[in-house]
Amino acid sequence: MNKRTLMCLALGISLLTGLPGVYGQGQDDPTLLLDLGRPSVRGRTLDISPGAIYSSQSGGSVTFDRMIRDLDSCRYVFIGESHNSLAMHDIQLAVIQGLRERRGELVVGLEMYSVTDQEPLTKWSLGLLTTKEFLAEGRWYVNWNFNFGYYRKIFEYCKEMSIPLRALNVPRDIISRVRMGGWESLSEDQKRLVPALDLTQADHKRLIRAVFSSTELPPQMKGAGLDMMFEGLYRSQVAWDETMAANARQAFQVGKARVVVLAGSGHLLYHLGINYRVSQKDPSPSRTIVCVSVPSGLKSLKVSRGLADYIWAIPEEARPAFPEIGLAFKRFGGLDNLVVDRKPIDGAASASDFDKGDVILSADGKAFSDINALRTYLAGFGWDEEVKFRLLRAGQEKEIILKLVQPPPKVPAK
Repeated sequence: MNKRTLMCLALGISLLTGLPGVYGQGQDDPTLLLDLGRPSVRGRTLDISPGAIYSSQSGGSVTFDRMIRDLDSCRYVFIGESHNSLAMHDIQLAVIQGLRERRGELVVGLEMYSVTDQEPLTKWSLGLLTTKEFLAEGRWYVNWNFNFGYYRKIFEYCKEMSIPLRALNVPRDIISRVRMGGWESLSEDQKRLVPALDLTQADHKRLIRAVFSSTELPPQMKGAGLDMMFEGLYRSQVAWDETMAANARQAFQVGKARVVVLAGSGHLLYHLGINYRVSQKDPSPSRTIVCVSVPSGLKSLKVSRGLADYIWAIPEEARPAFPEIGLAFKRFGGLDNLVVDRKPIDGAASASDFDKGDVILSADGKAFSDINALRTYLAGFGWDEEVKFRLLRAGQEKEIILKLVQPPPKVPAK
């Protein structure tokens, strides 16, 4: 389990953000060999090699064209991702292009936007916004935690081909409320955004429990409340899946075009997430594609055939295409400056002397009062570059150089 997933656990965000198998965790990923999935392939495995696409039904490799011909018969196509893998986003684009070239009409559903923020996506698809305007109006770096560069080619292609982009998600504060108090704690308006939760799917709960159990939790998160914490996180995961499934079905009903859903693989594994919840209400043909990274040094990797309908094996990426900053910011009423929300434990900032409560006076001499604007600025830097921050800490000015290098992996405590 990577550090990002640990941070997400700590914040009660997404339990399955970076799965499966990215940056060397493939052979240790607990999700890859579970006895789950469709009955016809459950309990069966296959060996995958980088660069090949595998059909779980046949257990053998298939060509891209053969896969696209099969996908062409489906109402829903789900394509999983690890959000910080450029190779996986390139695969998503290739599938969208392949489907668009065969029959034209498509809708692309996106995990990273809430239905309450649909307007900038619509304006982008209609060609009404430049990239700069979209990042600002769509508040990309507030809505999502990953560099737009990962998604740029997908967004540009959809704009060029006038492919509608549809938000599938729900505001984070609603998910937090579900996590803490359950669906019943939502207001009537909020319940209209989040369907009632079906928490009875035993296989899905087993999958989420396997991930949770394998996570290295800090000492303060262990103890008597561990099961209660899991139950809250599980409610969150189901709320995401139920909501995105409902909105994927709605996307089809509005446009009567095939829906391609782009979401974290954790929402799709073993046909237990968004895809399962769509099929419960709409049994139309669908397929799921999951990408799995094969760690460097391995010629092949054994995985469960139940993972997805198609498993696309890719070589391990040495590091993300774009630097991961690891800084979170917040606003205080009456203060124009941004404040560091918590001491960074991940990304480049974890190796620098930032601390919770630091007031950001400037970055490279520029003052920022908007979180999206500062994060957009930081996203423009590449690996091995530097950003000079001027901070206020305990009444004293302080200068910190943020070096955009990848910190070495932490060795788990024994």
